[in-house]
Amino acid sequence: MKHREILLNTQLNGKNGTNGKNGINVDRAFHDAIGEQHAFTSIETPMREDAFLITKEEKKQIIADSFERIMHTLGLDMEDDSLRGTPYRVAKMYVDEIFSGLDTANKPQIALFENKYAYKEMLVEKNITFFSNCEHHFVPIIGKAHLGYISNGKVIGLSKLNRIVQYFAKRPQVQERLTEQIASELQDILGTKDVAIIIDAEHLCVSSRGVQDVNSSTVTSFFGGQFNDADKRKEFLEYIKL
Repeated sequence: MKHREILLNTQLNGKNGTNGKNGINVDRAFHDAIGEQHAFTSIETPMREDAFLITKEEKKQIIADSFERIMHTLGLDMEDDSLRGTPYRVAKMYVDEIFSGLDTANKPQIALFENKYAYKEMLVEKNITFFSNCEHHFVPIIGKAHLGYISNGKVIGLSKLNRIVQYFAKRPQVQERLTEQIASELQDILGTKDVAIIIDAEHLCVSSRGVQDVNSSTVTSFFGGQFNDADKRKEFLEYIKL
């Protein structure tokens, strides 16, 4: 709230969503600022309580109708054979693919195994490729995740680490939240704080619009438990450079 107040007072000098100086709409400018700064407001994905009261097919039809209106507003000829099926194709892609991580029914089922070999060193899974979408502009985030943990008696199947990353990536996201969500999930599943994560990603909301910087990437990290020790952290970072 303090950040909002500072923004409103110093940049806009307006009140309660009314127009500020030079006719600027305060609420719109505030939310534009959040988007341009790629800020996030919660570790949890913002979801309505009634998000799953309608079926997937109902969602697809609503999205298709809305997207057809967007295309029509842009001036596209919706009678053209190439475009006529696009709204429903987009709707299916949203619900069944790129935003499927919003549905908890798609959360991967994780089986743990006893660490019978008494492996006490860190286990690292690196270069997990993921595709997500920026929640501020709905354009792709493309990156790699590197995960590490130290077993406290249980281990997880390697492919399940990939599935956890994909589940949290397949939703409108902010990279900081994605990092925290994966870390929290791994800690809960494994029953240990000893988890490390590095995510390196390209944001098309930076490279394809706005500043249009095609060379930059964003790196976020999480270090829990033993990974707060400088030597353990260094070891993890050395592994992911191999």
